[in-house]
Amino acid sequence: MPPVPAPALTHDALVVVPGIMGSELVDSADGDVLWGLSHPRWLAEAWLSRSGLASLHVTEAERAGVRGSVRASRLLRFPTWIPFLGGVEPYTRLVEDARAVAAHPRALRTFPYDWRLPVQTNARLLAREARRHLEEWRAHPAHAEARRQAVDEREARLVFVAHSMGGLVTYAALALGGDSELAADTRGVLTLGTPFQGAVDAACILNGVQGAPVPLPHRKLAALAATMPGVHDLLPRHLCLEEGAEVRRLTSADVAALGGDKDLDADAEAFRQKLLAQPLPRHRQLVGIQQRTAESMTLVDGVVRPAEYSFRTHTDGELIRDRHGAPRRYPVRGDGTVHRASASLIPSSVPLALQHGTLASGKAARLAIVDFLLEEDPLGPDQADGALGIQVPDYVVPGAEWQVEITGTDDPSGVECTLSALDGDGWSRDGSPYADGDDLLRVDLRVPRPGLYRLTVTAPYSPTTLTQLVFAGPDGAADDL
Repeated sequence: MPPVPAPALTHDALVVVPGIMGSELVDSADGDVLWGLSHPRWLAEAWLSRSGLASLHVTEAERAGVRGSVRASRLLRFPTWIPFLGGVEPYTRLVEDARAVAAHPRALRTFPYDWRLPVQTNARLLAREARRHLEEWRAHPAHAEARRQAVDEREARLVFVAHSMGGLVTYAALALGGDSELAADTRGVLTLGTPFQGAVDAACILNGVQGAPVPLPHRKLAALAATMPGVHDLLPRHLCLEEGAEVRRLTSADVAALGGDKDLDADAEAFRQKLLAQPLPRHRQLVGIQQRTAESMTLVDGVVRPAEYSFRTHTDGELIRDRHGAPRRYPVRGDGTVHRASASLIPSSVPLALQHGTLASGKAARLAIVDFLLEEDPLGPDQADGALGIQVPDYVVPGAEWQVEITGTDDPSGVECTLSALDGDGWSRDGSPYADGDDLLRVDLRVPRPGLYRLTVTAPYSPTTLTQLVFAGPDGAADDL
């Protein structure tokens, strides 16, 4: 009888680090959930009432480093929605997949953190937690057994899987977290949609850009974000501000003009410069592609206008211009929130046609994550082709018709679009994609009532299933701030 193959497992110490708003936040005194509940009524209360999310404003004491009344309890467990950033899926399936290939449940640890606070603050906490996790796992009896199956029976090292802002926190923990040996004890870092050069959407959030049909959630988020160092850590740092025939980087004065805090921005930029001067060891990046993404902006009279194109420079730093002397525009696209160039710290990447909020939950991403966890030596990047993209409204009103744009094809054959309610009553509708002469497809949809809905788009030739969350709420502004 042939021998039974050993299961594919890793004996390394695994750490999952979520993105911004990907950790549940609770009141330290009574344990009440302040961010991360599941019911759509909570979302409406959070974004549309006068006092919703008021407890998440960062205080002056918290900015000075004094622990406040908010703490992170666990990773996000339920789908949620955020103006500009759209839907954020929970990390449940990613964690389950990672746990399935870990040598023992104790080899996996998640790192929830207070995403309102500076990346630098959370990086120091992660460095300490990662060191503690590695030492505890190495001392566990299951580690001694598992390492016998490893190459040269080496001791476990750390492997980080980090989404969005979590990639910056991980980068900073390894480079500037106060543990000089942590990078050497790390076997690999996998980032998913991490904005190494920031995201224009962060500027839009601080600006409270007004949009139909309901502007209030944008204003509420802007007032909240203006107090948060973590949001300022995500501001765009590349050549993104278009001024006539010139393009430049944002300054702290620009950030103040658009609604941010110039001191928080100055601190964030100084820290970013220090961080990018350090290497990120054994790094692989998963980047979203083919999704319409804000890549640059104009700022006129304090109002941000995002644009879906980027600028490039020659090796001497001069802008590439057309024959008329105007800066040449390049549509790079990305994951709907982070454009591809920002998510690319190193030249090679694994491209996935997924939205930012689903980069950590989509099947193709999870397969790439498991593959990374099981590696001993870095392998080459995967390839992606036949990629679709989707563009979904920021906010919809029950009963009113709205449109989804599907890019990457103008042939509706085989393209399926489904909208499903997440409140558990089973409501679901299939949309009918149609060509409209713009080298893309459109789908007309409507929802019956307020709540959170999941849009799913598939095609037989596409390597990934696209999903995005849609929040439906009442028409017109509720209580003003």
